Amino acid sequence: MSKKDKINETVSSAVDEVITETVDDTAGAKKSKTNMKKFKYGSMSIAVICLVVAIVVIINIMVGMLAKRSPIKIDITPDKRYDLSDESVEVLTNLSDDVDIVVTMQKDTFTNLSNYYESMYGSYGYNTEVPYDMIPTLLEKYEMYAQQSSGSIKVKYVDMDKDPDVISKYSASYNGDIEEGSIIVASGDRVKVIGADDVMNMIQVDQNSTSSTNLQFVFAGESNLTSAVMSVTDSHPVSVAFAKTMNGTALYNEEEYGDIVNALETVLLERNGYDCTDIDIATDELDVNAYDMIIVAVPSVDFTEDIITKLSDFLYNDGKYDRSMLYIPSLMQTNLPNIAEFLADWSIKVEDNFIVDQTYAIGTATNIVLTITDSEAVGALPNESLPVVAPYSREVSVITKNNEDIVSTVLQSSASSYTCSLLDDSYDEEVASHGVAVMSKKQTAEQFDTYTSTLFVLGSSFITDSELLTQTSTYNNANVLLGILNNMTGKETAAVIPEKTLQHSYIAPTQKQANVIRIIAIWVIPFIVAVIGIAVLVRRRNK
Repeated sequence: MSKKDKINETVSSAVDEVITETVDDTAGAKKSKTNMKKFKYGSMSIAVICLVVAIVVIINIMVGMLAKRSPIKIDITPDKRYDLSDESVEVLTNLSDDVDIVVTMQKDTFTNLSNYYESMYGSYGYNTEVPYDMIPTLLEKYEMYAQQSSGSIKVKYVDMDKDPDVISKYSASYNGDIEEGSIIVASGDRVKVIGADDVMNMIQVDQNSTSSTNLQFVFAGESNLTSAVMSVTDSHPVSVAFAKTMNGTALYNEEEYGDIVNALETVLLERNGYDCTDIDIATDELDVNAYDMIIVAVPSVDFTEDIITKLSDFLYNDGKYDRSMLYIPSLMQTNLPNIAEFLADWSIKVEDNFIVDQTYAIGTATNIVLTITDSEAVGALPNESLPVVAPYSREVSVITKNNEDIVSTVLQSSASSYTCSLLDDSYDEEVASHGVAVMSKKQTAEQFDTYTSTLFVLGSSFITDSELLTQTSTYNNANVLLGILNNMTGKETAAVIPEKTLQHSYIAPTQKQANVIRIIAIWVIPFIVAVIGIAVLVRRRNK
């Protein structure tokens, strides 16, 4: 081989070596670049998965925390059955005490009640829902809304046979018997018990429902529960002496007025935190230290002078005043001279007639619609447009006397009304407004303080009919009367909770379904997202 050929071979070998090294470097660079790309995308996938999972978890935690501070309303039922009214929410968010709500039956009993009654009504041909299972759901709302206050509400379901000690704890502060199926509401040593019958009556057939195949129901449970909470947490409870008998005999005609008087006591007063005690007006002591107010409703007989003195002394209160009285006359009883004299001393007279209004009445001319003439005595109303209906109302007048009474007509009929005599068939042809509710005050001053006793005379006993009191979305009777009595007695924590008319068709999860939805939202969905992310990551790495 020539010298030239050796040189060319050496150069060729060197070039091949350089090319080989270059190719190897290029392949290595490409492989390194590919690995870097895979690492980059893999890291991004992991980061995205972690970010999504973190966001889902954080959102669930935030929703949970937000639900505790401000319960999120997702009730899509047309009747809003799983929401609390604004009145209840205001009471719960302003609690300053701790409250225990003890249900003396198992939680699933409410579902069993729904199934039982739906089956029973179904056997009669009704296609209806009886949603007792809404009660536990609402009790959860009580707990959640109370978390926004400085107090708290804790709900517990107990079996009276297995946990008798739980019940005995509250029995010591309660005068009556606590039976299975009742609901105990307690704060400190104050205990209110919603009896088993009242729990069952939280859902009642709507008497205005006319369908032949579907029954509608009204729910009064929220009214009972919120009223009980207000009662046990009230810092200024009002004690009422309710005159029911005189010398052991009924003070009024029970057949005619029994339901109305009971509605006044239980539906209007006790449900709104008043502590009522039935007394015998003749034999029981009217202790000014035990009672803040006395109620005398529809007496069928006149009072003796001793009873009149007892009433006057109660309101005078040894010159301290600060006591109240509500008097409601019977419709037909006119010859009550001692009571009439007592009222006259307060510049009030119950006339021997009743009011008729052909223009402003509901149903019949005797169901007159009233106007408020003393808004300060009534106070603020949730809905001022609703009517106050006073069936069969006697006229109550203000009489002028040489005393220092402060007297005002609080409620009156319209200017188109007239009166008919209770003594004969005559009537007054002149149309004018007539008083139905009159308030009289006697006051005394001590340095810079003024003390007041109040007598309120209400001409219509039927104004407290349970239907008029409970249909708070139709009538203003309950709100107006409660406002007047609250202002008279200085009671602050009282509110009329409206009943709910439950519509037949609704879309809402049961408690069991709600738990399933909660599990899916908190655990299942994040898990599925994580699995999909991992699958995508593995697939990309294997490419």
